[in-house]
This record gives sequence, C-alpha cells and structure tokens, in this order.
Amino acid sequence: MIGVEAPAAATDGLPAVEPVLELDEVTKVYPGESPVLALDKATFTVHRGDLVAIEGPSGSGKSTLLHVMGTLDRPTSGTMRIVGEDVATMSDRDLAALRAARIGFVFQQFFLAEHSTALDNVADGMLYSGVRHRARVEAAAVALERVGLGHRMDHRPPQMSGGERQRVAIARALVGNPDIVLADEPTGNLDSISGGAIFELLLELHAEGATIVVITHNHELAVRLPRRIEVLDGHIVADVREAWPPDAPTERHLP
Repeated sequence: MIGVEAPAAATDGLPAVEPVLELDEVTKVYPGESPVLALDKATFTVHRGDLVAIEGPSGSGKSTLLHVMGTLDRPTSGTMRIVGEDVATMSDRDLAALRAARIGFVFQQFFLAEHSTALDNVADGMLYSGVRHRARVEAAAVALERVGLGHRMDHRPPQMSGGERQRVAIARALVGNPDIVLADEPTGNLDSISGGAIFELLLELHAEGATIVVITHNHELAVRLPRRIEVLDGHIVADVREAWPPDAPTERHLP
C-alpha cells in the first residue's frame, strides 16, 4: 500500500507528538491535452520536531510535493493540513497569512536582496506578518546569532560566501518561529565544505526543536537524516525512520 508512514518517535507514557503537516491521499494532476499525474495519493505525517528528507530523482514529483506542502499550489484531490488546519477550505488570502505565520522556506538560490544587509534580509522575512519594524530587526538579530552570523549582520550578500548567504536564508526562514521549515536542496548550490557546514547547522537546529523537511536528490545527505521519504514517479515508495542518534539504524520500507 502506498503512503504508509514510518511511526513517529514517541516515548512511553508521554502524549503523542503533535502533527504539523498531514497529507492524506494528496493527488496533483496538471491539466492539458495530455494531463500529467505529478503526485498520486501521497499520504504521510510530519510531527513537531521531525527532521525529514524527501528524496527522489529529477522528475519524481519532489517539486510538486514541495509546492503543495508549502501551499504554493493546491492539490487536485486529497486532504492536507498545516497544524490541523485544512488548507482546501482557505481562501488565497488566508493561505498567504498561513504561509507567513506557519511555514519557513529555504531555497537553493538563496533569493537575498543584494543591496540589503544580512539583518535587513532576515527582518524582511517577517514583512507581511504584522510585526513592527523594531521587533522584526530584534528578531532578525537573534536569528542570525542562532545560525552563527552575529558578526556579519551588517554585510551584504555580495560580501559573503555562498555558505554564509545560505545561513542568512536559513535565518530568514526561522525568524518568525514557523511551525515547519521547508528546505529545497539547501546544499545544492554550495561546495562540499560549505554544504557540509549547512548540513551540520540543520542537525543543530533540529536538536533545538525545529521541524525541518529537506527536499533533495542527494542520497548521501538523505540517508544521514532521522527519516527519509522516497518519491518516484509521483508515488511515495518508501518511508524510512532511522534510530536517532544514528547508532542502531532500523528501516521500514513500503511494499
């Protein structure tokens, strides 16, 4: 059966971990003369505090899944909830407000304003959240400290390395304390050393409690995360949860 998920990490005697992102038979068909089934009945749940890799080759449906999870695109059928809210019932305006408050995005290309400082780039991540300018700047400074760039706040992107720019992008995603961060190929535009540093940063943020989903085609990166969801031809073909910390790995593959 497609879409059976790995069980959430839990401790006996404690309440179940809160679901942050829930997909139930989510399907996406792009219409046209020859309709394209880009996502077929995807079913899985991401719980608060999870660190998940969504892995698959080019054309597998990862980008479609990212757009649907990020509420940038609506599914053709199925149900998706963000912190219990059914996005299908929301207007475009409500979805925009949900994205601003609940979801942080990190992209391979950084998307930083080159003429703004790192501090301003991060503060602008809260531009549509209704937070006053001074509070945005204070929160941005805290976020930059969190990613190790407290000493580079007044630098502009052209004055920074690729790894530093990605740290700014991660700080921007985290600044509003979103419920979930979606990171699309966050190391894909970096050299191996910078990419390794960003990977370690994601592990640190996860250890601090951040809920992060990494979309990647990099199998070596994916297998080093606590959970891996594999996508192929629009189907969820495996949902694997490793023992964490990674000292006794176990796997559960979908038939």
